[in-house]
Amino acid sequence: MVEMSGIYVGHKRCDLTHGPSKTQIVTDAPKDNGGEGAAFSPTDLMGAALGSCMLTTMAIGAEKEGININIKGAKFHVTKEMVSNPRRIGQLTVKLELPASVPEAQRARVMAYAMSCPVHRSLHPDVKIPVEFSWNL
Repeated sequence: MVEMSGIYVGHKRCDLTHGPSKTQIVTDAPKDNGGEGAAFSPTDLMGAALGSCMLTTMAIGAEKEGININIKGAKFHVTKEMVSNPRRIGQLTVKLELPASVPEAQRARVMAYAMSCPVHRSLHPDVKIPVEFSWNL
């Protein structure tokens, strides 16, 4: 169990605190929803969570199965598209850039780790999540 907390500070902003580490971040409503767009919006955090979860799950899966790969320097890029009525995330397009040094024989397994990350599994099935893998780093 992990505890997080937050406080609404006004002007459509919240200060968030991660309980165990005391790390803090700020959220701000996007400009198209009356905010300043000066920080991650709550739905932006969903996209960032998905990308970082996919990379982290790749590393965890490979380590657990004894697959000797190094994905240090791997990158993600997520594009969030909102829909209305009701306002929600409609699509999170994910592009993962991975080291070319990952052996071709291991790539399918590594991609399967990414697709099984807890954030991906937690998103509503109505959210479209196209994922592109490139092995060019």
